[in-house]
Parts: sequence; structure tokens; C-alpha cells
Amino acid sequence: MTWDPTQYLKFSNERLQPALDLLARIPLPAPETVLDMGCGAGNLTPLFRARWPDAKLIGVDSSPEMLAKARSLYGDAEYIEASIADWRPTKPVDVLYSNAAFHWLDGHQALFPGLLAAVRPGGWLAVQMPRNFAAPSHTSINDTIEHGPWVARLLPHLRRQPVHEPAFYWRLLHDRVSELHIWETEYTQVLSGENPVAEYTKGTWLKQFLDRLEGDERAAFEADYRARVLRAYAKEADGRTLFPFKRLFILARV
Repeated sequence: MTWDPTQYLKFSNERLQPALDLLARIPLPAPETVLDMGCGAGNLTPLFRARWPDAKLIGVDSSPEMLAKARSLYGDAEYIEASIADWRPTKPVDVLYSNAAFHWLDGHQALFPGLLAAVRPGGWLAVQMPRNFAAPSHTSINDTIEHGPWVARLLPHLRRQPVHEPAFYWRLLHDRVSELHIWETEYTQVLSGENPVAEYTKGTWLKQFLDRLEGDERAAFEADYRARVLRAYAKEADGRTLFPFKRLFILARV
């Protein structure tokens, strides 16, 4: 899967709000090193810099397209092209932060305890992941896959619930950390455009399936999905679309 920074950032304000809410909850006044895992286009870098002006900022992402955008805009951070599945810092950091990245990885049972080893004692693991996979925005992707000629190719790549329920993470982490906060927020996003929910998912979850198709088949898949999701999210009287989106937050002190 390749990333398109322009498509992703079409809804930058909506994608940014959960990141802001998580950042505001980290009770650390002056960390030395802040690591952003899955930093994408680096749009959180200025927020980290405003909050912690003296911290060393490191961003890690596997997308060269996203990192090129980050380096062009925010040159005061170090950006590393690597997989967040297995890259870890050479020494523990004060804050390991991740906004909407770890849902791309399987094996959370081993992943999250392993992340704690990358945080120094007294430091914080701060993670936000989307948990909107039971909503029409995402189940319409599943339906499109299952009812089209592409089913044999795409079905093996379908992950219906890549993020567990909050209790799973509490049971996994609570006896490994000194402090733990887990919560969910459903954001009522107000979007503009002809089919804005389709445009929103096209920048993230939908794209992995589009990238596996070509030509007319790709166009047919996208058209099928867009029709399904348009029926699921009717416009309001003023022409805008309400898009509820659930997010899971984990804040743990090591």
C-alpha cells in the first residue's frame, strides 16, 4: 500500500482532533525525547514542538511519500523510514506516541507489551486507534469485497476488527504499568462534499483494497463502495454529512 498525503490530508482537521485530545492528556512537563510512531506527513510535529519546545522529536513511518512531505514542512525533527512493527529506539524514550497507526498491525497481544520496553520508567505510552470498523463506513467495504468479482483476491486481506475492545487492552497492560487510562470517544464529524465519507475512507482504510486492483475493476470497486456508503450517510438539510467516528485511547505510565 502506498500513501497519498494529499488525499489523507483532505480531512486533516477531523483526523487531528483525536491526536490533540491524546496529547493534552499526557502529564509530562519536559520530556527529553518524544517518539511519534506512524508519524505520516508529520502534521503533529508542530504540536509536539509547541508543547515541548526542548524535546528531541523523532518520527517513524514506512511511507516514503509521507516522510517526504514531513521533511519538506517540518525540518526540525528526525524522520526515520522504517516499519513500526519492528523498529524500536536504541534507548528508551520519555514519550512513545502513536496516532491512528497500530490498527494496521496484527498481534496486539505481543505488540503492546513490547512497546512498553521502548519507554523509560516514569515515561508514557500514548496511543490512539480508530475503532469504527463496525460502522457503515467500514462494513460497506466488507460488503463490496464479498459481493464482487474481486472477492478471491481481496478477502484474504480483509481484517474485520483489527482493534480489540477496551477491556482487552486493560487486561493486557494493567499489571505491567504503574498507571493506566483507557477510554473511547465517538466524534460527530461534520463533513462537506458530494460523498465525503467515501473520500474520507479513501485516504486510509479503503485505499489498501483499491491499490490491489487496476483499471476498470478498480473503478468498479470504488463505484460500488461509494454507492453503498452514500446510502448509509444521508445529507443533512444544510447539505453536510454527519459522520460519527469512534476512537480508542490508551495512556499508560511505565
